Amino acid sequence: MGIVEEAYNVGVVGSGQQVLVLAHGIGTDQSIWKYLVPHLVDDNRVIMYDNMGAGTTNPEYFDFERYSTLEGYTYDLLAILEELHVKSCIFVGHSSSAMVGAIAAVTRPDLFTKLIMIAASPR
Repeated sequence: MGIVEEAYNVGVVGSGQQVLVLAHGIGTDQSIWKYLVPHLVDDNRVIMYDNMGAGTTNPEYFDFERYSTLEGYTYDLLAILEELHVKSCIFVGHSSSAMVGAIAAVTRPDLFTKLIMIAASPR
């Protein structure tokens, strides 16, 4: 496990060719996906992570300036994808993470084939 995977409590399940990335919104953690994931793992490789400050992330990594905008969370997402050697994915984002996915897709369109936005927060 790499430093990024550890910092964001990254979980990877399934072994399919298609990569799905599930990102939770503010006030929750990756456990919101626990009922959905079993239906996805047969055909997909599913990546889940906790946004910094949520779940079991280490509070020592939290930087108020970095996370004062969605770009800080976007850099985290891109670092996770890089560490896991993801070449292409379908991104599913809830609330603020939907907007993080949109920013990431504009920044690195080569990494995203689809964005699924659930109750996306306005930016």
